[in-house]
Amino acid sequence: MKMTLSTDQIADTLRRDYYASWSYDGALALAKYLEEHEEGTGEELELDPVAIRCEFTEYENVNEAANQYTGEFMGLTYTDKEGALEYLQDHTTVIEFDGGVIIQDF
Repeated sequence: MKMTLSTDQIADTLRRDYYASWSYDGALALAKYLEEHEEGTGEELELDPVAIRCEFTEYENVNEAANQYTGEFMGLTYTDKEGALEYLQDHTTVIEFDGGVIIQDF
């Protein structure tokens, strides 16, 4: 038995995950990304909020996200958005939205 969810229902389900702390805009952007991925690949996805929480992280901006990885592992700090965005896009999936960015953890 399968149940089809709307984009808003997906976002609401993601936001109900107590340990994830998605913003509304972030959850909505992630829901849209998952729908587009499903359409693009033709593969039906099962909504697993715990797995999604473990695979994706929301940040306030691309610099914060890039610095989370480069500062911790390479001792680099990004101060410009373009450099940080390029670094992230070279390594992972980046979902930009008004108010932040979500990256697939790598």
